[in-house]
Amino acid sequence: MYAVIKTGGKQYKVAKDDVITVEKLAGEPGSSIDIGDVLLVGDDKGQTVGAPLVEGAQVAAEVVEQTRDEKIIVFKKKRRKNYRRKNGHRQEVTVLRITDILTDGKKKAAKKSTAKKSDDDTEKPKAAAKKKPAAKKADDGAKKPKAAAKKKPAAKKADEGAAKEKPAPAAKNEE
Repeated sequence: MYAVIKTGGKQYKVAKDDVITVEKLAGEPGSSIDIGDVLLVGDDKGQTVGAPLVEGAQVAAEVVEQTRDEKIIVFKKKRRKNYRRKNGHRQEVTVLRITDILTDGKKKAAKKSTAKKSDDDTEKPKAAAKKKPAAKKADDGAKKPKAAAKKKPAAKKADEGAAKEKPAPAAKNEE
């Protein structure tokens, strides 16, 4: 059985146990990812083409590693103008191993468990958001002494400038 999936703006034809390199996806090595954008599912008997997606089809994959692709050289030149620019770029990519191709909505229970995890994740940032204002108050207190410290040296500089001016007229009177 094979499938055509869409991820990162590109399409990939995959089968079970294939290893593919795709645009960076969230996930640590060893974690599982479900790709729901399945455009076509086929086997020896026939194919099912989606319009635009095949309903109930999923591709389960395991993250093998998070890495960077080969370096691409970006060279710009304008002839006769002495204009040359050379840059390099390495795209971050994820290496996936396809573990299963699911049709007819199998393993929907796995989806529900991931949805529960995402609900828990939304509660954690709320608690973290409550802690942030307290941290800002501590930062405000730290900023006030810095401002006072800046004012004191400025006042000293003004006194030094006045002190320099006073001896100069005295020196003229002495001559």
